[in-house]
Amino acid sequence: MITGISIAIAVISLILAVQAFFSAQLMLYSWEDTSRLALSKPPSHLAPPKYSFSILLPARDEEKVIGHTIAQIWNTDYPNVLKEIFVICHVSDELTIQAAQQALNDIGSPRNRVLTFSDSPINKPHGLNVGLRQSTHDFITVFDSEDDVSPDLFRVVNTILIEEGVNIVQGGVQLMNFRDHWFSAHNCLEYFYWFKSRLHFQAAKQIVPLGGNTVFFSRQLLEQVGGWNEHCLTEDAEIGLQLSALGEPIRVFYDTHLSTREETPESIGQFIKQRTRWHQGFLQILFRGTWRKLPGFQQRMLAIYIFSYPWFLAAILLVTPVMILAGILIKLSVWIAILSFIPLYGLICQAFLSVYGLIAFAREYKLRYSLWDLIVLIITFIPYQLLQGVSALRATWRELMGKSDWEKTSHAGAHRA
Repeated sequence: MITGISIAIAVISLILAVQAFFSAQLMLYSWEDTSRLALSKPPSHLAPPKYSFSILLPARDEEKVIGHTIAQIWNTDYPNVLKEIFVICHVSDELTIQAAQQALNDIGSPRNRVLTFSDSPINKPHGLNVGLRQSTHDFITVFDSEDDVSPDLFRVVNTILIEEGVNIVQGGVQLMNFRDHWFSAHNCLEYFYWFKSRLHFQAAKQIVPLGGNTVFFSRQLLEQVGGWNEHCLTEDAEIGLQLSALGEPIRVFYDTHLSTREETPESIGQFIKQRTRWHQGFLQILFRGTWRKLPGFQQRMLAIYIFSYPWFLAAILLVTPVMILAGILIKLSVWIAILSFIPLYGLICQAFLSVYGLIAFAREYKLRYSLWDLIVLIITFIPYQLLQGVSALRATWRELMGKSDWEKTSHAGAHRA
């Protein structure tokens, strides 16, 4: 006899299974068709420099890393006359201001400045809007204060802008220090699959939640949408959705040599705070309803899937123990019992994709890995999913409580070591 509990277990199992296998498909999107990998590559040649770039570096408590980042961006292989750097800080952040000003003094260009603001909110999108109002060049680009930027990046983007006529370009970003903590490899692989595969699927569907850095906008587009939303915790994804709703094509490319390199959070607490901010920002975007402006039904459904995903993660965290207890304590029919195991197969599939991903990531970036690294990756796969669930549950609680303060992730430059 099929009971209500059995039906509930069957429905939940089907939902979990569909999600697991769909997620696996997105991870493999770029590898399913070799032409997709080719389309995601940057141009093979470089056009003469044409466009100028205003580089925005919002920073807060980043005195340890900001100087190196400024020098590296300025020394990229692109005419300095076509670049200007603005480091944007809250007026109270004296140490970061001093470190940034020293780095800019060493460069000695009057086009580069430290900008400060004293009003609220004290967050990244506010700083970006301050920088946007002061900038003067053709395209606005954003980097984080700890970024290691490829010397060829600006020339490649300039070539894409000239030859493809697009107004938005998203480059690859990659976390590097995969051995520092037990969760670091999983964190690096999320970026690897996101920028190398999943983001290209979303670009093909014309709905791209942009990354927080290595993104280039035409000034006209940014002014058209009014800059960044200062009350959204994921202002990058939100502005990407706004621009997708305008029908603007977004060029996404990923190349090992050109990827902007970053570090993983330095502790579990920092990781949870970072992911809480991201999950809560996605929920804010969902509630705001910008996705309703997307022209196609499939686009709107994909947007709902993307921005409601924190709820899915939180639900998995809460439902999984109940499902396990129900399977132990309640006598289920054979078919329901078999069905309840399908999500496990999807999870195993994702675990093996993580192993493949770590091997591919290490080879592409010429990093050494061992059998022990792969074993640790498998052992920690479920604990990492639990961290994601805890972060999503915390984000849901914060949003319900009306807490939207910016929980900043600290940086120490571990990826540079």
